[in-house]
Amino acid sequence: MRQLTFKLIIPLTVISFATFTKWWYALPVDAPDTLFAGFPFPFVCDGWHTSMSLQIFVTEFSADLLTYFLFWFIVFFCINRFWTKINTNKIATIVLWSLTGLVVCGATLIASNSNNLFYLKRPFDIDIMETGYKFVWQQTERPDYYKYHPEDKKE
Repeated sequence: MRQLTFKLIIPLTVISFATFTKWWYALPVDAPDTLFAGFPFPFVCDGWHTSMSLQIFVTEFSADLLTYFLFWFIVFFCINRFWTKINTNKIATIVLWSLTGLVVCGATLIASNSNNLFYLKRPFDIDIMETGYKFVWQQTERPDYYKYHPEDKKE
């Protein structure tokens, strides 16, 4: 199982973590409406202090990454134990680790922005208005703010 973890589970965890997520349209306390991302917990959102910045919440990020890892671990454990033994192909392992390297490099480039804010835990409460799932290549339409606040007037 240790070989499967290093050859398949860790790369699939990173790749699926980067490609499949959940978006959360929420109203933070004393802040503008914001789109969060992360599954099963929102771990990243736009920064409010400057454009092109992010707020990243480390505890939620770690819990999300652990959730993806446990999903793949359980899937491969059950297949390997109860159905058939899994033999990893060297080419598949190289391809998976190459994709994982690209994902990690891209995430490092995004996270290294000096304007990003890192918090151990989200320092504010949120009121979730709408959620949905998406792949990284799908565009998320920002929900209509006035649908949730009809007392405000459109200008």
